Amino acid sequence: MKKIVSILFSLIVALFYFLFEEDITSQKLSIANHNEKYYQTKMCNALGGTMEVVLEDKARIDCLTSEYAIEVDFAKKWAEGIGQALYYAQMSGKKPAVGLIAGAGDEKFISRLNAVAKIYNIKVILIDEE
Repeated sequence: MKKIVSILFSLIVALFYFLFEEDITSQKLSIANHNEKYYQTKMCNALGGTMEVVLEDKARIDCLTSEYAIEVDFAKKWAEGIGQALYYAQMSGKKPAVGLIAGAGDEKFISRLNAVAKIYNIKVILIDEE
């Protein structure tokens, strides 16, 4: 009987630990960073663009200005941003641009994006990750 009680107690402690750790992790993530939409809104409003412009194939341009079709992504997704910006530009008749949300430690992603952007005439808009 003692062994069963001991096992049950260990399981309950482990369950509480797991639940407590999940809660702390979720709180840290939500406090530490804003989501992509926050940065997209901030940048698009500053540029006087229109957000979430829907193309005929249901793809959505993050921000469309009179000159640019802009894809907004976090720095680690720099390559995805290039592909989407080029596609949105082709579909909208605008120039391609990537709004890159970057912070400390993202220099390698910025460098990679700039190297490709220079060749394909993609405007890079750096958005400071607060």
